[in-house]
Amino acid sequence: MRVLMLSWEYPPVVVGGLGRHVHAVARHLAAQGHDVVVLCRHEAGTDALTHPTEDGRHDGVRVIRVAEDPTHLVFEKDLVAWTLAMGHAMIRAGLALLGGWHPDVVHAHDWLVTHPAVALAEQAGAPLVATVHATEAGRHSGWLSQPLNQQVHSVEWWLANRADAVITCSSAMRAEVAHLFEVDPAGITVIHNGIEPRDWRVPPRAVRAARAAYSVEGAPLLLFFGRLEWEKGVHDLIAALPRIRASHPGTRLVVAGKGSQSGALLELSRKLRVRRAVDFVGHLSDTELVATLSAADAVVLPSRYEPFGIVALEAAAVGAPLVASTAGGLGEVVVEGETGVSFAAGDVEGIAAGVRRVLDDPGGARRRARAAKARLPVDFSWELIATQTAGVYASAVVGERVLLGRPKIATGNAFG
Repeated sequence: MRVLMLSWEYPPVVVGGLGRHVHAVARHLAAQGHDVVVLCRHEAGTDALTHPTEDGRHDGVRVIRVAEDPTHLVFEKDLVAWTLAMGHAMIRAGLALLGGWHPDVVHAHDWLVTHPAVALAEQAGAPLVATVHATEAGRHSGWLSQPLNQQVHSVEWWLANRADAVITCSSAMRAEVAHLFEVDPAGITVIHNGIEPRDWRVPPRAVRAARAAYSVEGAPLLLFFGRLEWEKGVHDLIAALPRIRASHPGTRLVVAGKGSQSGALLELSRKLRVRRAVDFVGHLSDTELVATLSAADAVVLPSRYEPFGIVALEAAAVGAPLVASTAGGLGEVVVEGETGVSFAAGDVEGIAAGVRRVLDDPGGARRRARAAKARLPVDFSWELIATQTAGVYASAVVGERVLLGRPKIATGNAFG
């Protein structure tokens, strides 16, 4: 099949897990013989002089990376206007593409590419497939109280209702999308995210060095890695740390990542008097991250909201014991008592109890870690995911176009 993908992230422009997902699916679809074109963007803040539009082939995928127009729009301050401008640039590049190439399917990844995806699918007369990677309501615990929240939600609603087929990364997300956007869950296909079959080992000396850097005299070592945003629940993990240290003196926590909550988390650690027990290390290189994962006694993922949780797969690939919340897709990735230890999202005492289970029974923790690693090539292979995605493409047909009005916005919590 000829596949046109649209994504606002594509390596090296990566903001979160979405970019890695699109990159992996595109490469594996191409390896399976499909003709894949990805329409994406340059990094924000560039323009056509510094970063002109590029059209090249990478890893078997044709990548068209559009230049930003000269308007003074800033992603962080003008999100909707910036998104519309990006979409306008994508439409122009897409129309030029359609002059000599016709897609069998158009695949939109998340709300930011809704406008160009709808326009190009209609121009090509091709079915529109949409992957909803997360929702605005989900990111804000169901509250759509600000104009920007409502604007983003309405575009997500439009994409989900306009698409001829919808994909989510977990069963939890399927239920969320069906509820928020009033679409039939039977028309939503669940396809999990995956992980590359690479060597996740580092030399033992690197693991020893990481342990020596973060753990004092062999004290228990915990690790969180990911974006430092409210929905990742790092504040709950820091709140649990005094309780963990009460039963396991000296326990230390490494927080790896960057985000808008970094200052607040630092201040919270001071307030709870555990600042000296927490190392905020920012972004770690791949080698540093694998070494630290290998050195940790437990990787704790305390998400309040998590559509899937690729970080859990990465920790499992290294063989690190997992303690994770049941938020969203994490509850499907980490199976309680089998591939990790689980707790309810936002349950501070649950975090502490889960960590104690791992620290008190290292043998059991290692067994669960081995089971988690063994599951990866069976359930989370990108080759399998690409095959499943191609199946959605093959069954997607252009539906009857119906006029859509503006969706109603919940005045209370969208989740009821």
